[in-house]
Amino acid sequence: LCLHGDVLSENLGQGAVKLAELYRNCSSWHLWAISGSEIVGLYGETLEIPCNNGAIKADDVLLTKWKYDGGDLLVKNKDQNVSITATDEYKGRVSLAANSSLLLSAAKLTDQRTFTCMMVSSSDIKEYPVSVEINKMPSSLEISDKAEELEIGKRTKLGTCVAQDANPAAEITWLKNNERLVADEKGISIQASVQVDPVTGLSTTSSVLEYSAKKEDTNAKFTCISQHKGLTSSPVSFNITCESEPLVEGDNVTLKCEADGNPAPTSFMFHLKGEVMKVENSDTYTITNVSRDNSGEYKCSLIDDPTMEATKEVSVKYLDINLSPSGTIVKKAGETLDLTLQIDASEDSKVSWTKDNVKLDKEPKFTKVIFSESGRYECEVTMGLLSRKASFELVVEGAPVISKLIKQRGEDGKHKVLICEAEGSPKPAVSWSINGTSLDESPFVNGKITHKITVVPTANLTVSCTVSNEFGTDSKAINVSSCKYKVVAQASRLPPLPKV
Repeated sequence: LCLHGDVLSENLGQGAVKLAELYRNCSSWHLWAISGSEIVGLYGETLEIPCNNGAIKADDVLLTKWKYDGGDLLVKNKDQNVSITATDEYKGRVSLAANSSLLLSAAKLTDQRTFTCMMVSSSDIKEYPVSVEINKMPSSLEISDKAEELEIGKRTKLGTCVAQDANPAAEITWLKNNERLVADEKGISIQASVQVDPVTGLSTTSSVLEYSAKKEDTNAKFTCISQHKGLTSSPVSFNITCESEPLVEGDNVTLKCEADGNPAPTSFMFHLKGEVMKVENSDTYTITNVSRDNSGEYKCSLIDDPTMEATKEVSVKYLDINLSPSGTIVKKAGETLDLTLQIDASEDSKVSWTKDNVKLDKEPKFTKVIFSESGRYECEVTMGLLSRKASFELVVEGAPVISKLIKQRGEDGKHKVLICEAEGSPKPAVSWSINGTSLDESPFVNGKITHKITVVPTANLTVSCTVSNEFGTDSKAINVSSCKYKVVAQASRLPPLPKV
């Protein structure tokens, strides 16, 4: 782009008037836009935006000008001082470094834009656009709203990790003993939200962790981190309680007796539902393989003062189920199957059913069994954290029955596809009254089978499909027309032309 001297003077300032006069004949002048670059600065600090990275020697530069899409910032003519031309938010924040870089103090998010350095030499005018991004680490990263304790098996809000005033917004990751926690919406739930300050534009990220504790989480250290140079919160630990973990039949339970004193007592009497056990040099007593009969009130007392005692209620949970019948059940098609599930539980329970590992909406009922009801059935009874399972395999046997016999035209129109569908068990054998090709047999599932053949009939005929097993036979027939067609051409006579 060739610039006229008057235009050059107007755009580059009064200091360029002499320069413009020297280049009135501007046939050799060009304006070059150099490919842009990108830099990242830190919020609140002084940002140095490079101009040409040495592409033009300093001695050749007649004028340097910095600008952005909102206006001019500063200009420097050769051998003259820098002139600040900014009148907006950049007035007082911009200056020029010795290497022509733009120095921008107190960087903020509104500085995320493109700044352009224009340099005029004896032969060219070149522009160097630089895209600026401003980053800020969170001012703090801490876990707040911490739970007082975590219960085993109960998903509880563990705490909220907050990354304050960051750019870009913090991405928070939760760790347990330095291992990443991944949300599964069962034992672990992580919900994040971001709020943007309308004044500063900085983002605050909050991440809420809900966690279902386990026995091994005692003394576990939970932390959260952000992607900003591995910023990590202070670790937190929690009391792990066992109130939600039931004592069930077959477990061992340890009774512990605590007493204050000086010196502290070391021997105790344990009252075990009518039986008294003396324990010396220990404050614990263990009952092994507990049953529901062990539920009740237990006491401990001092050996030398039985009136000093403490009590504890022990509750042993139990869940027993009995499914009848069970094992492998063989029934003839049309027979009835009576199913009984008995539940003996210390609390209310829930029942769910599956068939071949697919969940059922309700308990199966078998008024008259059919072939498709064959399969493996399993019930699961749950009571809190306790669960019991029982299952049976249902096999429905009977003579096969053809449920469908159809024909279809082949894709090329020259052959017919015959399809025979049947139900029966054991798996029935399939035969046709006509030879065919491309035999195709589906898998035998839930007492069903589909058999296909391809035929090219030369005349109209009747085709039958026969299925049979050890319990009986069934047969059906279908009419199949020939695939040959005649094209008949019929001559027509035109009426005579009228005479003139």
